[in-house]
Amino acid sequence: MSETFYDDEIKGKVYDKVLLKRLLRYVRPYQKLVFASVFLIMVASGLELLWPQFIRLSVDKYVMNEQLGPDQKFAGVIFYSLMYLLTLIFSVILQYSQIMIMNYMGQKVLHDLRMDLFRHVEYLSVNFFSRNPVGRLVTRLTNDVSQLNELFTTGIVGMFGDIIMLCGIVVLMTWMHPKLTLISFTVLPLIFLSVVMFRTYIRPVYLEIRRNLARVNAFLQEHLTGIQIVQAFTQEQRSFDKFDTLNRDHREARLKMIKIHAIFMPVVDAFSNLAISVLLFFGTLYIYNGDMEIGMLIAFLLYCRRFYRPVMDLSQKYNILQDAMTSSARIFDLMDTRDSIKGPADTSIVIPRFNDIIHFRDVWFAYNPGEWVLKGIDLSIRKHEKVALVGLTGEGKTTIVNLLARFYEYEKGSITLDGHELKDLPVQVVRKQLAYVHQDVFLFAGTILDNIRLWDRTITEETAIEAARIVNLTYYTDKMPAQLHERVIEGGRNLSTGQKQLISFARALAFKPALLVLDEATSNIDSETEEIIQDALDKLLARQTSIIIAHRLSTIKRVDRILVVHKGRIAEQGTHQKLLRDGELYAKLYKLQFGTNHSNGR
Repeated sequence: MSETFYDDEIKGKVYDKVLLKRLLRYVRPYQKLVFASVFLIMVASGLELLWPQFIRLSVDKYVMNEQLGPDQKFAGVIFYSLMYLLTLIFSVILQYSQIMIMNYMGQKVLHDLRMDLFRHVEYLSVNFFSRNPVGRLVTRLTNDVSQLNELFTTGIVGMFGDIIMLCGIVVLMTWMHPKLTLISFTVLPLIFLSVVMFRTYIRPVYLEIRRNLARVNAFLQEHLTGIQIVQAFTQEQRSFDKFDTLNRDHREARLKMIKIHAIFMPVVDAFSNLAISVLLFFGTLYIYNGDMEIGMLIAFLLYCRRFYRPVMDLSQKYNILQDAMTSSARIFDLMDTRDSIKGPADTSIVIPRFNDIIHFRDVWFAYNPGEWVLKGIDLSIRKHEKVALVGLTGEGKTTIVNLLARFYEYEKGSITLDGHELKDLPVQVVRKQLAYVHQDVFLFAGTILDNIRLWDRTITEETAIEAARIVNLTYYTDKMPAQLHERVIEGGRNLSTGQKQLISFARALAFKPALLVLDEATSNIDSETEEIIQDALDKLLARQTSIIIAHRLSTIKRVDRILVVHKGRIAEQGTHQKLLRDGELYAKLYKLQFGTNHSNGR
């Protein structure tokens, strides 16, 4: 399956047996509700079929019967009126029950499907998300799943009810007057031709609507997330113009759909009225010739009018089925996307916490085929060792730790954790060994405490508070009204960069990792809080085996070993003082940052 959804061109068939079978798997746990709903709709349809018969019998047996007196006629009409009323009440109750059952079942199915889809997306690799717009993924989880609601609530069972109604009407009309039945159906070919034309024209329009909606969602997600950049560079008008174009395309597609519906519905209605006029003409002739009674003609007219409503409904059900197949094709295409990070079949493998050494042996990696970012990396990191990775931007520093965290799959070589090949271990087992502190800290909507614990129930509030105290976070939170229970706006926009960084430190400490990874974790810190941050960092590093990616070389003077990554290889390694004495790449980087006066390492 494709791993990219930029084009959003997955169309799907009008009826796809494989897709429908997969969808019905989600219905299977609730099949008793489906059977109950089908039974209710069958009984309700049967009651509706009786109504014209009550009118026919009332008119022919009593109203038009000259042998009966007024009181007998009135009593007969009252009887059938009560029968009509009772069946109407029962039909309303049955339809209400059927609607409630199917909607309950539909919501349960959508809940299960959405949970499965979200669970699948959550475990996809970082590489997948770098290739696919978040807006379109949100569309899959929201709009596409919701689009299946009508299929489950009114589509399948409703289609079954329409077919029952059509068959019942044909049987009753044929039983009453076969010739008039054939005459009344003479316009059916015209209606079916209209339905075929409608389906032909509406299908590409529906696909265009879905495609444009996905583009609108992707644009909104991207530009609202980056609104600060848009405003900082005064790009509001350009963004508005682009959104106006996307929104206009979506509007025009919607208007096309409305136009087609506006043509189709009156045309079908006109043909049904034509059928009724033909029926009325020939029915009057049959009455005049004594071959039919007035009540029977009235029943025929009611059945004929009722017959064309399911025909129109079935065309709408076709649209529901078509839309559902399109949505389910995209949903299952995403669900069938296999993660590029492969793990063992046995996910129950358990290994002890990192206790000895991490080995990189001749590791090669490329984001794009043939464009090697890492070229034969050989590296060993022992427990309690603090290793720094330095080098120019784009040399492969972050890639090394991304491979260790199993965010990407290395193509050549071997990475082992205490002798265990990473590819032979479940991804979750590997990631539980380390805590990753990013340069750009992401915070979730909630409280500061929530963002430290990440809602993990195994981490007690006391543990989180102690972690906050150790990394000096309480220096700031003690001044806040709610302290660690202070609310955090999505992304942490109501906190300073330093405060967010301290929260990430507390988070890393609270999870008690065996290995700590700091990716440029101090590069965005303002000078006012630098002393507090550095003290927190020293405390954090004192407790952990650490890998530090740093551009600010002043922060890594006291690490055990510095590795200089250059053009995808480890060009140098050693202590700060040794690398300065060697006078190679590290010394040049240090000189660029601090000038010749600091070349001695002081």
